Formats: sequence, structure tokens, C-alpha cells
Amino acid sequence: MGSISIDDWCRTHGFSRSFFYVLRNRGDAPRLMRVGKCIRISEEANTKWVAEREAQTNKATKAPGAAAGAQ
Repeated sequence: MGSISIDDWCRTHGFSRSFFYVLRNRGDAPRLMRVGKCIRISEEANTKWVAEREAQTNKATKAPGAAAGAQ
């Protein structure tokens, strides 16, 4: 099992670090873990975060009145 830094996670997903903190403030960031002075994101937390975003997207696109092909 591995983990990555917040900066590496942001690069992986194409986000700025400031957007990561926007996500965190609204409760939408992945779970974090502290290892000494470092803050890391585990593979498990990233996988769960991606699955939750996919579920949200799928739910929104299946909602009554949702525009076809809306992103």
C-alpha cells in the first residue's frame, strides 16, 4: 500500500493545490493521514474519492430533468 503527497495528488488529478483546499473546505477532499510531519493521501483514500465522484456524477446524470450529455 502506498501514499502520495497533496501536491502529487493534485498533479495526478489536474488540480491546483488551492483547489484542493476548496475541496477540503467543502468536505469533498480525500481522507488525509499524517506521517510524522508529512500529510499524505493513501491509495485507498484516493480510490474511495474517485468512486464517490463517479457515483455523484452518475446520480446527477440519471436525475429527472438532467440534460442529456451534461458534464
